[in-house]
This record gives sequence, C-alpha cells and structure tokens, in this order.
Amino acid sequence: MGAILKRELGSFFSSATAYVVMAVFFFFSGLFFNAYVFASNSTSLTYVFSNMFYIIMFIIPIITMKSFAEEKKQKSDQALLTSPCSLTEIVLGKFLGAFIMYALCCAIFLVYAVVISFFAAPQWSVILCTLLGTLLLGGSMIAINVFISAMTESQVVAAVLGMGVGLLISMMSYFVSLIDVEWIKTVLEKISFLNYYQNFTIGILSFTDVIFFLSVTALFLFFTVRALEKRRWS
Repeated sequence: MGAILKRELGSFFSSATAYVVMAVFFFFSGLFFNAYVFASNSTSLTYVFSNMFYIIMFIIPIITMKSFAEEKKQKSDQALLTSPCSLTEIVLGKFLGAFIMYALCCAIFLVYAVVISFFAAPQWSVILCTLLGTLLLGGSMIAINVFISAMTESQVVAAVLGMGVGLLISMMSYFVSLIDVEWIKTVLEKISFLNYYQNFTIGILSFTDVIFFLSVTALFLFFTVRALEKRRWS
C-alpha cells in the first residue's frame, strides 16, 4: 500500500494537478476569508468554511478523476490488479493519496487562524472542529469519486460525473424544501451532507455527524473494492 500511496502522491506533483487544485482552493478560500473576516472585521471562520463546502464539491473530482480511470486508459490496471497487493490495499493507497492531497489544501485554514491570532483571539475549538468536519467531508467525497473513477476509463467522464454528484449533494437541502411527501423529505434530510457538515462549522462535534461521514467513506471504498474484484475476474 505504501508504494501505491507514494506513486499516487508523486503523480500529483509531477503533473499540474496538484498546483492547479491548490491554486483554485487557496484562491476561493482566500476570497471568502477576505470577505467574511477582514472586510467584516470578524474573527470567525464559520462562513469561510460554509462557503468552501461548494468549492470542495467541485475540487475533489479533479483530484480523484485519474485514480483508476487513467490506469484503465493506459492499460496498466491489469498489472495493478495482479500485483502482490490486495485489492483493499490498492484502493486504500489510491484513497489516501487523494486524501493527503486534499488535506494539504485544507492546511491553509490553519494559516488563516494564525493570521487572525495577530489581531484577536481566534476560536480555536470551533476552527479545529470545523477543520475536522472539512476533512471528514472531503474523505467521504473522495471515496465516492474514487468509486466513480473505478467505473470509467475516461478522466473527463470521471470528473464530470463527480461534479454532477457533488452538485446533487450540495443541492440536497434545496430539494427538501420542494418536496411535500414527508417520508421523502425525511430521507433527504438524513442523507444531506450539508446538514451534517454545518454542525461542525458552528463548533458542534457530534458523534452522529462523524459516524455519517466515516460510514459513507467506508461504504464507497467497499464498493470500489467490489468493482475491482469483478474486473479482476472478468
């Protein structure tokens, strides 16, 4: 798994992917930081994190689009699937590579907290809680998008489908307000990523929220392993 993780991280920084992703992430986070902290004379990063939810939905598919799609296109997936590593190790290696790339982007929020500390006492408990929520949200979205990448050999298709799923997830709360059927509204509320993420942004660390994101992550990693297993035997 370590070799796959190292190879995955190397592929990010040997191409433009890492630099483009980090540039976009830093640009929008800086934009929101300036608008909601400096311009508003505030010490709270709550609105910065809340707005970054939508950027994350579109950034992650770019990080994960080539996880397995590129392997299929270059026909190197057969060597990967017949390697001594188990399928679980292969999937975890790909997942952790993308997650570390994402975590490096999220590290900018700690820089913002340090900047705030020069002017006032930042709410460290809220900031760290929200950062945890952002990492958990990202982990679940990475798992979903790695699964999508495993289902196609086109990076473009993987990215577009991932962004479509991200858009659907980000609009889940909007759909709830449009539906009159009570049980459907309840189901949508229960699977709305934004509802669980918002608790973190106000400093509420709930066991239910943590379990939700970890469960989604584990479920889609399991789906990816099963998809690769099917491909190995086909």
